[in-house]
Amino acid sequence: MVDRYAVIMAGGKGERFWPASRLARPKHLLPIVGEKPMLTQTVERLEGFLPYENVIIITNSEQLDGVREVCPMLPEENIVAEPVGRDTAAAVGLAMLLVKQRNPDAAMAMLPADALINDKQSFQSALEIAFKAAESSPSLLTIGIQPTEPATGYGYIQCGTSEKVIDNRDIFAVRQFKEKPDLETAKSYLQSGDYFWNAGMFVWKVSTISDALEEFTPTLKKGLDQIEAGMNEGKELIGLLSELYPKLEKISVDFAIMEKATNVQTLAATFDWDDVGAWPAIARHFPSDKAGNVNKGPVKFSGCSKNIVVTDKDHLVALIGVEDLIVVHVKDATLICSKDKAQKIKELVRSLGEEEAYKALL
Repeated sequence: MVDRYAVIMAGGKGERFWPASRLARPKHLLPIVGEKPMLTQTVERLEGFLPYENVIIITNSEQLDGVREVCPMLPEENIVAEPVGRDTAAAVGLAMLLVKQRNPDAAMAMLPADALINDKQSFQSALEIAFKAAESSPSLLTIGIQPTEPATGYGYIQCGTSEKVIDNRDIFAVRQFKEKPDLETAKSYLQSGDYFWNAGMFVWKVSTISDALEEFTPTLKKGLDQIEAGMNEGKELIGLLSELYPKLEKISVDFAIMEKATNVQTLAATFDWDDVGAWPAIARHFPSDKAGNVNKGPVKFSGCSKNIVVTDKDHLVALIGVEDLIVVHVKDATLICSKDKAQKIKELVRSLGEEEAYKALL
């Protein structure tokens, strides 16, 4: 069997989960849903499928200590920090180099740090099929999520015909990737049955993604080659990344490669999945009272409906006569907003960064 690795991308800011989420301890380092941080859950989901020495995390310098804290099961050298963010194509390239140094013939999965998946067995079964597909031919394999609603917050994958069958599961050709649609377009995607949500999960061989980088992002690949040359000379990785990584082209892997390549395939997931993208999503994972209120922490509701409240275990929040609110209390900040404005939290956080008085809250 070809050597297999999983690389988890854990550098996001989690701005939509402010004020709980901060730059140094964002969403994936918090127990947003469940008792453990989202990243810890992601790593533990691989237990029994891959040895922990074959699990690598790419994060950033601000989050490095936090990642090490919540992932003590991983070897220290398996947690690598980007000195600056250069978008997902650079992160994929770095991941490719890290795996290639260990085994240039390996196959690797790229996984997000903060997706919620409860069905570990089905997830691992899907990964097994995805790895087999990527190992059997030079394909860029994605795992698509069967849409359950006309969601406008996700990108979509349009699938074509079945190109192969592995373990009784179809591997479909990908016709094209679609950006986040408006509601009417999302409804048409759902009705057609040809579209999956793009969960940002990829599986490929080192050689396949290296060839794709060479073909579609030669400038980026040239910079990666410089980093690889330094690694082969035995130079310290931290110093190499500090010097060369900021010079890499900044572009997403979807735009740079996946939307252009013709050897892209997809496998339909059978496991549950939620990217828990903003505060309203947690209502799907906590019990509600008869009026639809959801709380995490001590809360008193009086004449309220359909609210979401998150608070410290030693801080009571009381609501009277309100509905459709999000209330989040932490020790140094409190957020109150209507549910339908939850996506605006990201804009709020960025505006805080422009004011010296509030930068400590980022």
